[in-house]
Amino acid sequence: MRINTAEFIISNSDVSKCPSERLPEYAFIGRSNVGKSSLINMLTNNKNLAKTSAKPGKTQLINHFKINSNWFLVDLPGYGYARVSKKTKEVFQKFITDYFEKREQLVCAFVLIDIRHEAQKIDLEFINYLGETGVPFCIIFTKADKISKTKIDSHVAAYRKALLANNWEEMPQYFITSSLEATGREKLLEFIDGVNDDVFKEMNGF
Repeated sequence: MRINTAEFIISNSDVSKCPSERLPEYAFIGRSNVGKSSLINMLTNNKNLAKTSAKPGKTQLINHFKINSNWFLVDLPGYGYARVSKKTKEVFQKFITDYFEKREQLVCAFVLIDIRHEAQKIDLEFINYLGETGVPFCIIFTKADKISKTKIDSHVAAYRKALLANNWEEMPQYFITSSLEATGREKLLEFIDGVNDDVFKEMNGF
């Protein structure tokens, strides 16, 4: 897939005010310091599309970006660590769960995980939440340029082991990425393109 246009549409904290267009949506979410904005900018080849910050927790709303006029990339607030109050975190949690449980246009969520670290409880808990809710999702391991391939394989294996131990039948589909080196960009976009094809065929009765 070639991304020709990437346009910011709206930010809000109310799922009912998200765009009404019946276009497929792909939601990106992860811990607050996982490199989500950098990944989005790398995918869209637009370094200014999503705001990056040295301070975790920059994203505090549901952000919709229309890509190629036929699908939405949705940037969600990070879960876990963020320099915000407990009350604000509770608000985040409410509209994040509302989005995942009510948004009909959502076709796939991408859970971003920092590959530099071994399996983290908070990431596993969120993956289990999506599984229990029945939300289709994939895992995106970020910052692959920061560690060796051996460590990457070891950390992915740790997630696989943890999930299988928690009654998952298999490891969810995953992608290894680096925003700095654009690693995984083509595979991710090919995956989205394939899902879009299936969605549009279904919409048109094929």
